[in-house]
Amino acid sequence: MAAAGSELIGGPMGRRAFTGRAWWSPVRVIALVMIGMFALGMVQKLPCYNGAWFFGTGAQYTHACYSDIPHLFQGRGFADGLVPYFDRLPGDMEFLEYPVLTGVFMEVASWVTPGSGSLVEREQIYWLVNAGMLMACAAVIAVCVARTHRRRPWDALLVALAPALALTATINWDLLAVALTAAALLMWSRERPFAFGVLLGLATAAKLYPALILGPLFLLCWRAGKWRAFGTALAGSAGAWLVVNLPVMIGAFEGWSKFYTFSEERGVDFGSFWLVLSQNSDQPLATETVNTLATLLMVLACALIATLVLMAPRRPRLAQVAFLVVAAFILTNKVYSPQYVLWLIPLAALARPRWRDFLIWQSCEVLYYLGIWMYLAYTSSGDAQRGLPLEGYHLAICLHLAGTLYLCAVVVRDALFPERDVVRRDGDDDPSGGVLDGAPDRFVLGYAAAHPPQHAAHFDRPVVRWGTGRTIGDGLSASGPVAPGSS
Repeated sequence: MAAAGSELIGGPMGRRAFTGRAWWSPVRVIALVMIGMFALGMVQKLPCYNGAWFFGTGAQYTHACYSDIPHLFQGRGFADGLVPYFDRLPGDMEFLEYPVLTGVFMEVASWVTPGSGSLVEREQIYWLVNAGMLMACAAVIAVCVARTHRRRPWDALLVALAPALALTATINWDLLAVALTAAALLMWSRERPFAFGVLLGLATAAKLYPALILGPLFLLCWRAGKWRAFGTALAGSAGAWLVVNLPVMIGAFEGWSKFYTFSEERGVDFGSFWLVLSQNSDQPLATETVNTLATLLMVLACALIATLVLMAPRRPRLAQVAFLVVAAFILTNKVYSPQYVLWLIPLAALARPRWRDFLIWQSCEVLYYLGIWMYLAYTSSGDAQRGLPLEGYHLAICLHLAGTLYLCAVVVRDALFPERDVVRRDGDDDPSGGVLDGAPDRFVLGYAAAHPPQHAAHFDRPVVRWGTGRTIGDGLSASGPVAPGSS
């Protein structure tokens, strides 16, 4: 689909093409597509921008255009010039409940917002400023994903054209952490583990989930014996996180720790299967019990993923394992906000770059996006009861869970049967793996220890290698990694 559509602006690169001269490179095209889709997402928020955020509660839900950004401009003290983490907030939330780097992002946007004018006008401008900054993050994501798999840049169109990204990009500030994570994965693919660690540490300072990627990296480096690269990445990550967090920890520990205490004390909330269980139970589980059970489920999921990594017939790709771990966290967590889908979109495009599977998953996420707002419209409409009732919302949650589990299943299948992996079928090993790409195994278990690695499938057609002008010819076996520039 993407290759055929690209013919409108020049078409896929042929085997004799000379790269580096055409301005319309795949990366530039994908970045522009991303910006265009982001702009469409901003247009979708227009009913709220013109009043639904400010006048009446239900309209922002019926138009499915809710955003935290304008509400938190005043609710977290930015309209009054309060300093995040250091100044206590009026109301129930005593301090800003976001990680430090996200708080810095929010504060910088408030500096650009005028201090005069009505509150509504200032909230509108604050949202526009944040949207512009988040658009830059979205462009960074598109560029990084396009460059991570050097010979498959068009896979990044999955990210740029993802409908859930356009709908959720300006709900919250998650795109900052997603952009830093995408840049970190790009650095790892370029065999720069320290730069990867620094960027991942910064991403973790903006949102907690990027730290989960260190787990897959540890397992893959264990299997390949790449301990030095992992140690360098871990040191860079810890150092970058401390550089951002330590000043606030020392100067305002209570404010700094609010994010972590709030996450622990927060009850079962929207989007999780825990909510479905709670709302269908006469005796809902206590928050402490849910925390314990969710942690145990996450540990179990990670144990299963570790078994897959160490026993698969061929070492899984980094993007595949990272996707599975982050998806496991989302599935077992006690809350699923609509914008959390942004965490998975770049990883999904790298782990399973097939339009059919990607769009099945995205359809489920779009239905959930509509479902949560229609349910909130129902609960806020009083006796009018306009919107989606509880049973319909539970169905939307189940669709979200089913779509994510489906994509996890096909990724696991690709890891168990590498010949089904579309990235490896053209002869690559792990183009996002950096030092892991083509590295021999040093430690394996079970089946993998008793059998030699399986390789990609045999090909009977040429396969274009982006940016190299090479093909795998008819009748050649793509049985292993091919070094850039080889013939």
